[in-house]
Amino acid sequence: MENVIQIKNLEKKYDDFTLKNINLDIPKGVIMGFIGKNGAGKTTTIKIILDIIKKYSGEVKIFGCSEVEDKEKLKEDIGVVLDDMFFPELLTANDINAIMKSIFKKWDEKLFYSYLKNFDLPRNKQIKTFSEGMHKKLEIITALSHHPKLLILDEPTTGLDPIARREVLDLFQEFMQNEENTIFLSTHITTDLEKIADYITFIDNGEILFTKPCRELLEDWAIVKCKSKDLEKIAIEDRIRYIKEKYDVEVLISNKKEFKKKYDFGVIDKITLEELMLLIIKGVKEC
Repeated sequence: MENVIQIKNLEKKYDDFTLKNINLDIPKGVIMGFIGKNGAGKTTTIKIILDIIKKYSGEVKIFGCSEVEDKEKLKEDIGVVLDDMFFPELLTANDINAIMKSIFKKWDEKLFYSYLKNFDLPRNKQIKTFSEGMHKKLEIITALSHHPKLLILDEPTTGLDPIARREVLDLFQEFMQNEENTIFLSTHITTDLEKIADYITFIDNGEILFTKPCRELLEDWAIVKCKSKDLEKIAIEDRIRYIKEKYDVEVLISNKKEFKKKYDFGVIDKITLEELMLLIIKGVKEC
C-alpha cells in the first residue's frame, strides 16, 4: 500500500520535552486519527510534517518527497487546518477567495462559495465579527477548496456545535469518496474519530504507543470490571493497563472474545476512545 506520509526515527528535543523515535506510515485513502493528551507531541509532529518546525533528526516524507524544495511544490495537494491558524480579522470571505486564487492553481471559486452558502457564512463581513465556530468553518472550507489530496487537520472541530461538527464530518467523508485522498486528523473530540477514522495512532509523552485499526479498538478491546481480589487471577499478558479503586478494578484488555474463553468472572464493557486514553495514560502497566 502506498504511503502518503512516512516518518522514520523522528526526534525533536526541547528543554522540557522530546519527541522520541517517531515512526509512522499513513497509507493513501485512509483517515488516520491522532490522539493523546495535551502536550503529548501531536501538534509538534504535525508542524514538523509541514516544515513549520525545521530542526529535527530523522526523515519525513510527503508523497515520497523529503526535501523542502520538493515539499513546496506539493502545496497544491495539501490542505491544512491548524489549531493556532487564524485569518487576518479585517479580511472578508471574498478577500480570502481573492488571495487563494492567486496562491493555488486549482482554487475552485465556485466550490468555495458553495461551501460558504452551505455553512451560512457571509461573504462580505469582516472575519473579526465571526464566532469561533464560524472561524473554524471558514478554515476548513478554505483547506478543501483547492482540491487537495491530503488534509492535515489539528483540532478542526474545536468550537463547533454538535450540528456543525456533524456537517464537517460529513464533509470529510465526502472528501474521502475519492479513494486517492487521505486525512491525518488530530483531535481531542474522540467521538468524532469513532465515527470516521480508519486507524488510530496514540502518542503519549513524545512516544507513539501504537497504531491500530479504529474498528479493532472499538470492537475487540474492552474494559473488564471486577473485584480487586480478582485482578491477580488475570494473567499479566492479558491486561494492558488497570485502574484500581477501593474495592473494584477496571482492566483494559485487547481481545474480549479470548478473555471470555479464559475467565469466568468480571463484567466486560465496550470501550470508547476516551476511556481507552484514560486507562492507558492513568492506568498501571505491568512488565
